[in-house]
Amino acid sequence: MAINLQKGQTIDLRKNDQGESFDLSQVTIGLGWDMRKKEGGGFLGKLFGGKEEDYDLDAVAFLMDASDKVANLGRTVQHPNGMKVPLFESDVIYFNSQRHPSGHIWLTGDNRTGAGDGDDEQIIVKLDALEQRFQKVMFLVTIYQGKQKGQHFGMVANAYIRAVDARGKEIARYNLSGDASMNGMAGMVFAEVYRKDGTWKFRALGNPQNTDNFIEVLRQHVYQ
Repeated sequence: MAINLQKGQTIDLRKNDQGESFDLSQVTIGLGWDMRKKEGGGFLGKLFGGKEEDYDLDAVAFLMDASDKVANLGRTVQHPNGMKVPLFESDVIYFNSQRHPSGHIWLTGDNRTGAGDGDDEQIIVKLDALEQRFQKVMFLVTIYQGKQKGQHFGMVANAYIRAVDARGKEIARYNLSGDASMNGMAGMVFAEVYRKDGTWKFRALGNPQNTDNFIEVLRQHVYQ
């Protein structure tokens, strides 16, 4: 049975308090959210309800060493459309560099609206295969152009992050409510997994960030 975590709570991913074991050869970190309804104007809008407003939430993962730093920042490449893409083949997994060079962690794709049931984005990580130099993986989410569009996590409904093992068993889930601390915050550090005593731990964080650009968060975790 999956554990519903509270902010700051930490659990062992390999075995829970009930003695249930989990297969960490491949773990799915799933992100989900619902779009809020935007109220329509006038009598008809109130009568028939508002329309759902689209949010583009982007999942990002930082692979960090024992100093909580991202050591490999990859390189900048040029996209066929002429756009420069930074952090390519780095220790940062994001929409423009979706697979780590090791092949042990990857982003499945980008759901731009949050429509439909289930996970809206997923990051797959082969925890047991990760190189020893990676001591922690941090998972964060930003709202694309959130500042420009006036969108923030105080307006997103039913946001969550969950961990599912290789056999499809949900290990843990952390639900984030849109409380006042999230107003104006277009970024969120959802959770992290880290090595401890020969196993992997999962910690629910829920730390809001006053930015819609994950690079601002990354700057806190690079060597100067």
